[in-house]
Amino acid sequence: MSSNKATKVVPATVSDVPEILKFIRELAIYEKLEHEMVADEIALTQTLFGKERYAEVLFLEEEGKKVAFALFFHNYSTFLGKPGIYLEDLFVLPQYRGKGYGKQLLAHLAKTAVQRNCGRLEWSVLNWNTPAIEFYGSLGAKPMNEWTVNRLTGDALYQLSSQDPA
Repeated sequence: MSSNKATKVVPATVSDVPEILKFIRELAIYEKLEHEMVADEIALTQTLFGKERYAEVLFLEEEGKKVAFALFFHNYSTFLGKPGIYLEDLFVLPQYRGKGYGKQLLAHLAKTAVQRNCGRLEWSVLNWNTPAIEFYGSLGAKPMNEWTVNRLTGDALYQLSSQDPA
């Protein structure tokens, strides 16, 4: 389903940091992970718009109002010998779902990947999020069931880092 209202995808700027944080919080609530969210405006400003920019943010606007966002960054495929784009977050405000806005953001990211000579666009989805899994499948996305995501955070990350003799 597509909306008749005027929409456009725009890159976020540093003045959008409060809005970015709002979208991240809404996503955390939706994913039942709000207890894990510790990001704040200072961290987002430094990591998204500081000297080193670790990720990029796009908003989808409907008639000038930010109604969806995507946060992504580059990764690299040694097998392809090419960069890729990893979509960390995609979120459409609940009252704007069903209008094709998620697909519009993903299409924009796919175009960005092609323009940047990337070999792939990939993301993770929570196993319980059936609507998202079905949506991604309808776009032709293939689940990578043979891979298991691993993560080091907190004490485990610091403990392993302290074992580097350099």
